[in-house]
Amino acid sequence: MECIAYKGGYKYQLDEEYSIPTDITPEEDINIDFIHLETDGQITLTKGYAWDGATMAPDRPSIMRGSMVHDAFYQLMRLGKLKQDVFRKPSDQLLKDMCEEDGMHSAVAWAVYFSVRAFGGSAASRENVNPVVKAPAACQ
Repeated sequence: MECIAYKGGYKYQLDEEYSIPTDITPEEDINIDFIHLETDGQITLTKGYAWDGATMAPDRPSIMRGSMVHDAFYQLMRLGKLKQDVFRKPSDQLLKDMCEEDGMHSAVAWAVYFSVRAFGGSAASRENVNPVVKAPAACQ
């Protein structure tokens, strides 16, 4: 019997590499599958990066880019690559800024920001890593 191992929780997959400068600057470069963050703040998400879209808002074009980058930063926090107490607030601010840049009304972008500030902490927690699941059932 052949088994597979996979992780759930994703709705979207990046079809081409995306890179953007940010103010989130780690002490050393971080390179994991699909995410590369340099000490100057440049983040690159490679083709195949998967994310779940906007957790507390409709998946509209004005939130997709921001939600993708935000999810990448939260993933780095969950994996212990970035300190949540240092980088969570700037990541949330970047989400708001990107939403506004992409055409979201400022009041809605502020609501998104306040939502992730109030309710997003657990999503950045190291206890919230998506588990690896195996299939078929006999592979468990």
